[in-house]
Amino acid sequence: MDSLKKGWFSELNELWPGMSLSLQVEEVLHKEKSSYQDIMVLQTKSHGKALILDGIIQCTESDEFAYQEMISFLPLCCHPSPKRVLIVGGGDGGVAREVAKHPDVERIDQVEIDAQVIEVSKKFLPSMAVGFSHPKLSLHVEDGFKFMQQHEHEFDVVITDSSDPVGPAVSLFQESYFSLMRRALRPGGIVCSQGGTVWANSEHVAQTLSHCQATFPAAAYAYAAVPTYPTGQIGFVLGSLDENTKFRDPVRKFSDDELESMHLRYYNSDIHQAAFTMPRFAQKILSSTSNPSDRNNNPGDSS
Repeated sequence: MDSLKKGWFSELNELWPGMSLSLQVEEVLHKEKSSYQDIMVLQTKSHGKALILDGIIQCTESDEFAYQEMISFLPLCCHPSPKRVLIVGGGDGGVAREVAKHPDVERIDQVEIDAQVIEVSKKFLPSMAVGFSHPKLSLHVEDGFKFMQQHEHEFDVVITDSSDPVGPAVSLFQESYFSLMRRALRPGGIVCSQGGTVWANSEHVAQTLSHCQATFPAAAYAYAAVPTYPTGQIGFVLGSLDENTKFRDPVRKFSDDELESMHLRYYNSDIHQAAFTMPRFAQKILSSTSNPSDRNNNPGDSS
């Protein structure tokens, strides 16, 4: 089925059956097929430019900051000293832009497999791609699996900004990937991965959290509101090598002046805490993945 017709783009995917988000399109700015996926950039009527990979909305200029800030600052603010950070994926540059804002971060390595996503983002999404030009960042265009196999106990935080589990991103949701991330971490290290939405694909969310719980002594699920993602929400799966990590309670809290100086538009300490509070139906779904003997794997609230 053609997802772009009569001036509208419709996101059609079996990951969220029976539903679709549509954006009115003024112009198709770019369309190509890279070695890994279909890439499209749209000028939409009400959400600015939109990056589409394999028919799935990755970000729009109107609300990208919510996702980029939360996937970055949730793990960074739970770590006492996140000096070295690895980003896997994130070809639009937005996560790099946000991670670089944290004052404790000294070095960022980013691994993106698709060079074309990077180049397209630099041309059409400069407000996000600005992250690639930060002096803290070293960019590696290669496979994230292979990169981490060559780096052991080097990172304080690993952030996986992946597309949904189709195409080249499928491997980033498997238990073997969580094991690789664990191996790449320094003692007390924290991981954070895009984790889907409980409203549309709860089975996938529960499975991803289960992989994290099987690998890390502390694990949790959080979510943020992003209107142009399926169901208007996106989740994050977090894991820590420190069993005493309390994901709900950030160890680093920024003042309003600091948040303003960092140009944060979504994240603050209250939002951080609220992100781990689940509605009752989600608590039941996510709790079903927990082993009763797990010490700190209370989904949505690892306290």
